[in-house]
This record gives sequence, structure tokens and C-alpha cells, in this order.
Amino acid sequence: MIYTLTFNPSLDYLLDTPGFAYGKTNRSTSESLHFGGKGINVSYVLKQLGTSSTCLGFVAGFTGTELENMLDVQGLCHDFVHVEKGNTRINVKIKSSEITEINANGCEIAENDVKRLFEKLDKISDGDTLVLAGSTPKGFDNAYPQIVSRLFSKNIRFVIDTSGQKLLDCLKYKPFLIKPNKDELSEIVGQTLETYEEIITAARKLKDMGAVNVLVSMGGDGALLVDENNEVHRVFAHKITPVSTVGAGDSMVAGFLAGTDKGYDYALKLGNACGAATASVEILADREKIESMM
Repeated sequence: MIYTLTFNPSLDYLLDTPGFAYGKTNRSTSESLHFGGKGINVSYVLKQLGTSSTCLGFVAGFTGTELENMLDVQGLCHDFVHVEKGNTRINVKIKSSEITEINANGCEIAENDVKRLFEKLDKISDGDTLVLAGSTPKGFDNAYPQIVSRLFSKNIRFVIDTSGQKLLDCLKYKPFLIKPNKDELSEIVGQTLETYEEIITAARKLKDMGAVNVLVSMGGDGALLVDENNEVHRVFAHKITPVSTVGAGDSMVAGFLAGTDKGYDYALKLGNACGAATASVEILADREKIESMM
């Protein structure tokens, strides 16, 4: 079983407002409401690929209830911790000549909420996969290393999709997959990475620190993987007209996980197709769009 953990999920409210002007009343020409959160995005794309998963995390208030209802409609399994204080956040995205985002803080996590999450995580079994992705809520800043250290004694495949020190703190627990983009990888190693050779060398440094597989997304330059055998796999970017990059990295993670049973070349190809498919649509790619990319 695959579990995806989204610490701070959201409802994303998208507004099309041509000619948006600050300090004035603006009217939208269209609007839509979608579920959001990196782990949830992974679960959605996995569903499109015929792979089941369970969404974990924190929800609160009437917005949390609506988020769960939306996941039910999509047939996504979930087992969230229901928090007493606050509401699941609503992120407002205003699309005009540019995209302006207003992201809320989300619900308040108490010590007992963390305890209840650990009770759910402790039920994850040997051989399962746990995807940890996105930002952490207030009061649970050290969530990543705390969770992986707690579950490290089990034979669990950890997928860590974060950056900076949070990622570095998890490497000693030998995560099955990490997915920095080129800029995040540059920041970690402390140098601007320009060539493929430099990127490969930097990825291998993270392998030496404990990561099993290092998947590096490079935008218009495609993606590369340094796998558990230290072999390098590379794919080129699809020729698309980008609509939105939101969720593209999460889609790549989903595709990679869904494809690993067929080898790392196929997993990278499927991950690359999923990322490109999502980047070419407004929200997240469906199965038909992904298959067209493949």
C-alpha cells in the first residue's frame, strides 16, 4: 500500500480576473474550487494510473469536511486527523496577466493531534510506501525527521519531497526516493549547477549521504535519475505549451512510483510523462492525457 502524507492540505479557489487591479473591485469571469496539497496530488495521479493509495494528514472545520467530500467524489481513500482549532486552509489563486496567490496558514496543530497522527502512521506495515510532501504546519516543524526516524525500523519505502535542511535531516534514514529540482539541488550543495555532469555529481553526493534514488527535475531540460545502483537515466522534456506547473512535480513522483515495477527506465519515462501532462492542463492530468504523453 502507498500512503501519502499532506501535513497542510487546502482548498484551492481559482479566479480568472482579466485586468486585475490592486485597490479596486475586481470581478471574475470564471472560478473553480479544487483540492490541493502535494501528497493529495500524488494520490490523485496514482489513481489515474490504476494504483491505490491512502491520503493522510490534518483537516479541520467545514473546509476540511468539503475537502474530504471532494476526495470521496474522486474515489480517493483518506484517513485524516480531524483537528479542533481552525479550518483547513483556502488558497486563493488569481489568474490575470500574471498569477497572484494568497496562501492561508491552515489549522492549528496541537500535541494531541500529532499523537493521533503517529497512531495512524504506526499501522503502516513492512513493504508499504510513505510519501511525505510539502510544508509542515506550525507546531510540527521537525515533522520529517521525526516521522522517518520513528518508522525507520520497519521495511518502509520513504519518499521525501521537500528541500533544504528538512531533506538533509532525512537522508541518514535512507529514503527510497528524493526529488529535488535543479535549483533545490544547487542550494543543497552550495553551487550553481549548469551542466549535466555537475548535476549528476551533486545527485551522487546525496546518494552518498543515504538517498537510494535521486530524481532531479530540470524543467525544460527534462529529468535525470541516479538510481540505487548508481546508474544514470535521463529523459528529455516533452514539447508542450505550459499552462500551470502546479502539481507537475507531484505528478512526476506518482508516475515514478507507479512505474518502478517495470524498471527505472520505464519509471522515469512515466514520471516525466505525468509531469508534462499536468503542466499542460489547468489542474492535474487525467489518465487520457498521461497516455497521450507516453
